[in-house]
Order: sequence, then C-alpha cells, then structure tokens
Amino acid sequence: MKFAFIIHPIDLEDITKRIKPLRLFPGAMAEGIIRYLPVFKASEITGVRSPSAETEGWFIACPLTSRQMLGLPIDYVTRRIIEAGKLAERLGAEVVGLGAMTSVVGDAGITIANNLDIAVTSGNSYTVFTALEGACRAAEFMGINLGRAEVAVVGATGSIGSVCARILAPRAGGLILVARERHRLERVAHQILNDTGVVPRLTTDIRDALKGADVVVTVTAAVDTVIEPSYLKTGAVVCDVARPRDVSRRVAQVRPDVLVIEGGVVEVPGDVKFHYDFGFPPKTAYACMAETMILALENRAENFSLGRELTVEQVQEIGALGHKHGFKLAGWRSFERALSPSDLENVRSAADKKRS
Repeated sequence: MKFAFIIHPIDLEDITKRIKPLRLFPGAMAEGIIRYLPVFKASEITGVRSPSAETEGWFIACPLTSRQMLGLPIDYVTRRIIEAGKLAERLGAEVVGLGAMTSVVGDAGITIANNLDIAVTSGNSYTVFTALEGACRAAEFMGINLGRAEVAVVGATGSIGSVCARILAPRAGGLILVARERHRLERVAHQILNDTGVVPRLTTDIRDALKGADVVVTVTAAVDTVIEPSYLKTGAVVCDVARPRDVSRRVAQVRPDVLVIEGGVVEVPGDVKFHYDFGFPPKTAYACMAETMILALENRAENFSLGRELTVEQVQEIGALGHKHGFKLAGWRSFERALSPSDLENVRSAADKKRS
C-alpha cells in the first residue's frame, strides 16, 4: 500500500530558497504570487522497509505559507489542500498525511477526508507519542523527577495539546494548562478531572505559567513564537512540537541553561530516500510523516487522527505499531540541528552552575 504526505512552505524564505526568482519581489508580492501556484509532486519517497512490510510514497506540495494557511479564507485553503489530496489519489496513494498547518485549518482534516476517496491522517497521534517519549527522556537526563515536577502544556486546548495533557496528568507532580481561551481550558480540565482525578491549574498568561515549570510541552497553532528566554526556569526542558516553532530562537542564544528539543523526530526503518531536503539527517522524519508510513505498512486505508479530539487509545495504538515496524526516536534536535552528547552536557552543566 502506498502513501503520500502533503507539505507546504513554513514561511516565505522556505519557498524562495527553492524558487529563486521569487526573491526579486517584495515579500507581500511574492506571497501573492505563490498563492496561485498549482499543487505539485515535490518528490518520490522510496525504501521504507520494516521487518514485515515495505512501502513507498510521495511528498505533495501545497504552495501556501503558514501565514496564508491561517489568514486566507478557510474555504480557499481547504480547497487547495483537497487539490493536493486529489493529486495523491492520481499518483496511487491509498492514505495521505497532512503536514504542518494543513492539519490545523478548518475542522482539522475532516472536510478534507470527506472530499477524498483515500484515507487521511493528521499524524498527530504519533506526534504525541514521540514528543512525550522525548520529553520524558530529556527530563530524566536533566535530573528532573517527572512525578514531582511542574509540567506545563502550552496550547492545551488543541487536538495535540489536550491529549498530551490527558496523558501527562497522572504522571506529573503538577500540571498547568495554558491557552488563549479560558472556557476551552475549563473543558479540558473537566475531562482530565473525570479521567484521572487530577485538578490542573489553568491560565491564559504564558509567562506566569512557565516561570515555575520544570517541563514544558508546547504545541500552539501560532504563526509567531510565543516563548521568550525570560519566561523559562533554569534547568527546564522544553519540547517544541509546533511548526512553525513556538520557542524563540533567542532561547538558544541567551539561555544555555535550558534544554529545548524538537518534538516528534523519528528514524524511519529501511534504506529510505526522501529525495527532498527538509533539513533533517538521512533516514529521519517528523512523526506526523511517520504515522502515514506506519498506516501504509499496516495496509490500513482508514482515517486516523482527524478532528480536534484525539484519544489516549489512538496514541498508544500508533506508538505500538511504530515500535512493531522499527520506528524510533532519532536522538534530540534543537532549532533544526542535532544535539551532540557534549551539547547536552553543556546544558546540564550550565543549569547546575546557575542553580548553585
């Protein structure tokens, strides 16, 4: 069974470095031009091979930036994503994954699935699984006992954020939920209380929430960064699952005592060739891409991880299937580069020094 995965430029620079003539135009004009570019096959993906199955697929490009995905009329953006899905159908894919903002707009993939004749997934369940696995390992490395730690989930009312909060609630010493709308936070908190007996703290003030947080999982749908260097506690672990990123690059420049990792980066089994440079080392991909591959390897042409409500059961199921097929965390990355053992030791040493 074959798959496809829909990608799009995160920002204008992401597309002008590939289509160089666009650099000749002012930013707003260049964005206006790319809005009318057709969807296209960006590359063929080969060599995805697990112990029990193999698959291949395609990257399909929908040429709208993150800002356009969120700022243009929803009907227009949805129609462009459906066009990309239709191209995936014509190429022979039986399941298509929604990358970055394509999984956020509108009703989070439901309308897109209703307009395609192939299965659709956002990849969010495996993103959650790998992000939490990475955050927990990073906390252990930094000497943080999760059972006693203050854990903050930023963007806790979204599909990824809310299921992260539900999974972390019984594991954390204390849980803080952060989002822009108080009434939506209250709904998530009520569900957590019913499921786990845990009463999380709620706030719309991100700076206040993070000042005491030992571990932060952040997954907003914001176009611009929302976490600045001064917000974070010494020795904190921040798992940034969002694309575009939630954490300001200034954190890497001025806070050597904080460990920021990218959420959901995995090693793909087999001799995989993406034939497309999205900034990762060979054989590694975002977990949302990997979820699409896992479903193809399982021959499961069914919708998965759609809408605003993911379940804990979905996360556990796709995590087990990923393990079965040989997908695993690909080490830690921070701001688009791999962290070496010496990088990690430097962060831990800086935190210890600042605390002493």
